[in-house]
Amino acid sequence: MQTIDPQATVGELVRAVPGRARVFESLKIDYCCGGKVPLAEACAKMQVAPEAVLDALGQVDGAERTPLVDADCMGLTELADHIEQTHHAYLREELPRLDFLTEKVSRVHGDKDPRLATVREAFLALKNELEPHMMKEEVILFPLIRELEASADQPQQHGCGVAGPIRQMEHEHDLAGDALAILREATDGFAPPEWACNTYRAMLDSLDQLEADMHQHIHKENNVLFPKALAMGA
Repeated sequence: MQTIDPQATVGELVRAVPGRARVFESLKIDYCCGGKVPLAEACAKMQVAPEAVLDALGQVDGAERTPLVDADCMGLTELADHIEQTHHAYLREELPRLDFLTEKVSRVHGDKDPRLATVREAFLALKNELEPHMMKEEVILFPLIRELEASADQPQQHGCGVAGPIRQMEHEHDLAGDALAILREATDGFAPPEWACNTYRAMLDSLDQLEADMHQHIHKENNVLFPKALAMGA
């Protein structure tokens, strides 16, 4: 793992690894307009231990973007729990953060890059799709799937109940995929322009990670959980 120089500015640190922005955001350290301040000085100003910040930054640097699991080896209940605890939890934390970032970047830099209005609109469409989508899975579909597995000796009691909700969830996955495609196209594959500030870069890095997580999320449902549930209920 690369050693982080505490005398490097917070702006330089985020520019090198945009995911580090999350650490600074959690500590209320300004890495954008105040990005020219050395890390040690920023820590002193906010009265936080530099060692703790360096450790948190190192964890970000060493973390995998989307930890992979063998979803096919999981039971229906185990996989539904995993999706809620991993992907739904991630979205509930990340969507509000990206709501703030896309609004700020669009407002500040929209005149220079008109495509940022498209980014903002596509993100809002995605957010407005995902929030009720997760609720429907957690309140309606996943409980049905858990009941289906629990009553495996009499699947016909629950099998017919999952087909309709699954079709609806797959349709909503398609809509989410459309919004993700717009986000990728409008940002040249989440590549920052040379003039982009650190907030702009953090937004693009987060959108890139959101796309990667959504691909794993939808794969686990469309290609593993849903077919298994339908087969069990057939």
